[in-house]
Amino acid sequence: MPLPVRRTGNPGLNDRTFASLPRLGIGVEGMTLKGTVDRSFLLLIVLMVAALWPWSQMASGDVQAVSSTMMLGLIGGFVLALIISFKATLAPYLAVPYAALEGLAVGGISAVLEQRYPGIAIQAVGLTFGVLAVLLFAYRMRWVRATARFRAMVIGATGGIALLYLATMILGFFHVAVPVLNAATPLGIGISLVIVGVAALNLVLDFDLIERGVAGGAPKYMEWYAAFGLMVTLVWLYIEMLRLLSKVRRD
Repeated sequence: MPLPVRRTGNPGLNDRTFASLPRLGIGVEGMTLKGTVDRSFLLLIVLMVAALWPWSQMASGDVQAVSSTMMLGLIGGFVLALIISFKATLAPYLAVPYAALEGLAVGGISAVLEQRYPGIAIQAVGLTFGVLAVLLFAYRMRWVRATARFRAMVIGATGGIALLYLATMILGFFHVAVPVLNAATPLGIGISLVIVGVAALNLVLDFDLIERGVAGGAPKYMEWYAAFGLMVTLVWLYIEMLRLLSKVRRD
């Protein structure tokens, strides 16, 4: 945003992109809150519709199809997320395909866990949207503010979690397990609770940046970019909810 520097742990919403945006000319329509909300709902609908495909394949017993579509969604979604993050002007064209690919990934993961723990998917969905609603209400009421200290804490925690997951993935290539991260123990559940909390707090930073983008007169295409960034956080929060609930069900 063309405003004082603000940061977020979400790679899809950050001030490097907003700070470099051109000023709008006279009579040119800029980013609006309504436009951002509308595009966010559209991406959410696309994600949910796409998630029905692997879910239906799992219901029919085609596990191979679920695995294939899930991998397609994970890899394709990651690639598109990188492209959009570095080239915000492409968000109007790539945000919808990104949401569809994420739907394949999320639907596949949910379907697999649903087979093991019946009812876990709807629980994770309910908790995710519940957290979103509570934080949005708290933000609008100004009970929660994205202060400099708050941002620093959330960004630092998010970076630490990212490094933890990266280290776990690298160690996995060498067949070195990190059991505490996935263990259904009090410590493992506690770690998941912390990660869920950090993911949820990233929503506050997203709300703050969207609000500042609207106030600062960001270009119209930033509505798509902001909706994409919010989707990134929601998907992360949902996956972490699934991870937490699976640990609790195993315990």
